[in-house]
Amino acid sequence: MRHLKLVHSTEAAPEMSVKIAFASADRKTVDQHFGAAEAFVIYELSENDARIVEAVEFHDGDIAMDGHEGKLAAKIALLSDCAAVYCNAVGGSAIKQLMAAGIQPMKVPEGSAVDELLCGLNQAMLSEPPAWMARRMKMADGSRFDAMDAEGWSE
Repeated sequence: MRHLKLVHSTEAAPEMSVKIAFASADRKTVDQHFGAAEAFVIYELSENDARIVEAVEFHDGDIAMDGHEGKLAAKIALLSDCAAVYCNAVGGSAIKQLMAAGIQPMKVPEGSAVDELLCGLNQAMLSEPPAWMARRMKMADGSRFDAMDAEGWSE
C-alpha cells in the first residue's frame, strides 16, 4: 500500500470541516467498488474550501473482493476520520461495517466527477447538510464541550 498524507502546518484547520473519501483510481472520478477499490482520495471539505489531504493506493494483492472480510476492516480503519465514502458499489457487509464506524457509504454512477460531488457537498454544507454530515460536524465542533464545561456538573 502507498499512502500519502498531506500536512498543512502553516495554516489552522478549518473550524467546521469534514473529510470525504472517494474510491478513485484516477483521483478525478469515482470509478471503484468499495471492497475492490485500488485507491482512495480523501478531501477535507469546509464552508469555503475543499482540499486533498490524503491519497492511498493498494497493491494488486491487497484488493481482492470476494472472501476477504479482513481487507474491509483495514480499509474502514483507513477511512475512520471520514464522514462518508463515495463509490460505485458497496456490499451489504461493507455497508454494515462502514455505518458502525460512523462512515456513510454513498453509491454514485461510475465516472461521477469528484469536483462536482465536492461542489454539491459544499453547497449542502452551507445550506442544509445531510444528517450524516451534520452529525460529523457536531462531533468535530469542540465548542459544545466548552459550553458544557462552563455550565459545570451537578448531582
